[in-house]
Amino acid sequence: FAGLALACGASAARPDYAIRSCDGVVDAGFWFDRLETNRTATLASNWAKCFETPRIANFTNAAARAAGTFGGIPFDDSDVFKVMEGTAYVLAAHPDAEVERRMTWLIGEIAKAQEPDGYLYTARTLGHHLDAKAGWARNMMGPVRWSHLEHSHELYNVGHMYEAAVAWGAVMGSRGRDFLDVAVRSADLVDRTFGPGPTQLKGVPGHEEIELALVRLYRATGERRYLDLARFFLDRRGHGVRTRDGKVFAQDGSLVDADKAPGHYAQNHMPVREQREAVGHAVRANYLYCGMADVAALTGDDGLLAAVDAIWVDVVSHKLHINGGCGARPKGEAYGAAYELPNDHGETYLETCAAIANALWNDRMFRLHGEAKYVDVLERTLYNGFLSGISLTGDEYFYPNPLASKGGYGRSKWFNCSCCPVNDLRFVPQIPKFMFASGEDAVYWNLFMSGEAWVALGESTAVRLAQRTDYPWSGKAELEVLAPVPRASFTLKVRVPGWARGRPVPSDLYEQTAPSSASRVSLAVNGRAVEVKVGADGYVDVRRDWKAGDRVALELPMDVKRVKAHDKVEADRGRLAVERGPVVYCAEGIDNGGRAYAARIPADATFEDAAVTIGDKTFPALKASNGVVLVPYCVWGNREKGGELQTWF
Repeated sequence: FAGLALACGASAARPDYAIRSCDGVVDAGFWFDRLETNRTATLASNWAKCFETPRIANFTNAAARAAGTFGGIPFDDSDVFKVMEGTAYVLAAHPDAEVERRMTWLIGEIAKAQEPDGYLYTARTLGHHLDAKAGWARNMMGPVRWSHLEHSHELYNVGHMYEAAVAWGAVMGSRGRDFLDVAVRSADLVDRTFGPGPTQLKGVPGHEEIELALVRLYRATGERRYLDLARFFLDRRGHGVRTRDGKVFAQDGSLVDADKAPGHYAQNHMPVREQREAVGHAVRANYLYCGMADVAALTGDDGLLAAVDAIWVDVVSHKLHINGGCGARPKGEAYGAAYELPNDHGETYLETCAAIANALWNDRMFRLHGEAKYVDVLERTLYNGFLSGISLTGDEYFYPNPLASKGGYGRSKWFNCSCCPVNDLRFVPQIPKFMFASGEDAVYWNLFMSGEAWVALGESTAVRLAQRTDYPWSGKAELEVLAPVPRASFTLKVRVPGWARGRPVPSDLYEQTAPSSASRVSLAVNGRAVEVKVGADGYVDVRRDWKAGDRVALELPMDVKRVKAHDKVEADRGRLAVERGPVVYCAEGIDNGGRAYAARIPADATFEDAAVTIGDKTFPALKASNGVVLVPYCVWGNREKGGELQTWF
């Protein structure tokens, strides 16, 4: 835990987020099971697939300069980097000498694959851009480096490498310098190549990622030019698209796909400070918004802050699905228009990677503003739209996460484009850091899961906290102060979720038909009731001198709630969804005589508790008074592949 106190951190010497996350340890309950599955199954399956496919071989072949041996898709490099990042997080909690040796070997191969000046893109090193048989993947590269950025993943790939290298360095300390050295050589090349100088390139990455990754590298190294380069890439968006003879061209002269013109697909349609709506490819967009938030926090850029604030309002007011997913359109894996929220498989998309990026973005928005509404969106995404993407066995995956299916859709072991499985691996171990956060003289109790964390306040005070709960199946959670040093005076900010106050999301996009009320929330300190007065920021403030042994008991009402969408959401008119706590429920064919898609539930139906067993786990279910059985959306598709599904009734 000594390292965790540092991870949460006291006030930083340089500008940064006012509120800081705290690395924590989950040791029981709902998320412990998922973390263990990630460690024991997802980790192994991802490594195996990277060895079975050409992904790792591309690096070993590039290390040997074996031209003509590239296999797969040029952005497959990023899959390996994401697996490495996830592995670093797993090793932080569970040291494993064999896994560490494998990582060290692979880092050595990547270092050898890197070209002398720092360039790293195995497809080009292996001559894939010269292969006439490469097909559409060849179009991800121009004739020379950086010459086809609209479609290349040169900068995207190394961005994920920077994140993996920073994670490895944080876990391994001085022994992790090997990977950081590779990242620094790459970043220095990118910094020499791109920038405002007269001989530097002014291109825009087609797939955002390097922006937020450069910020992480800046934090790890202290090199200000990496932060400046992240800001440069943000500032270049929306300036390079031009039209000639009725056709749209990128700044590098390449023709832009008409369906993606004029730059909306990659959020390159206007300068970022002028953007006010979420558009285009949802994963790219959400990574961009993460980068905008990071740079705004680190530089005090009010223009970036105003833009990312407005875009967030657009998403939660018009473009967020009930499961926290985003990216409504299969074509372009893209955000749709306002209130365009289809549900059916084939008509909607809701990529797992977009849900992960949405969660990361909302965490950043919380740390910018300190308001619980961002955690509300994060929580909804965690328990629903993200988690449905992974099987309970941890080795099968959804790419899209639809809310309805007539049948025929199920999880897969892997994909040709397998960004989602590897993203799952690196994201799950980060979830414990969302439990608590610290601000100036305040501790934020954000998510309810069993575990512990050290929280640093100021320069000399650290508080060790533990919580116990059966959330999300129970609304009861208890927080215990284990070890203030020596005793601590601070404000504990207890989040009262929006769903417990009649607000499923922080807008009028969804509403409960019988709204919850904070008056039914109870809070006590050492057995004595505390007034539940929810502030404008969504928290109940408890200010006192805390000492070891103090206990805070929170109880949230866990009634079954029906939820109605805004009338402008055409797909949901005349329909209601069912939730309990943060969990969205759905009907599967396997529980309902094979027929779930057309299931109907009376508006005045009552529900009784039921249960479903999946493998060796039992999950709470609901049975409506007309016989329809509902299960948590996050576990659907684990008992039969290709069954019917419905979430809006």
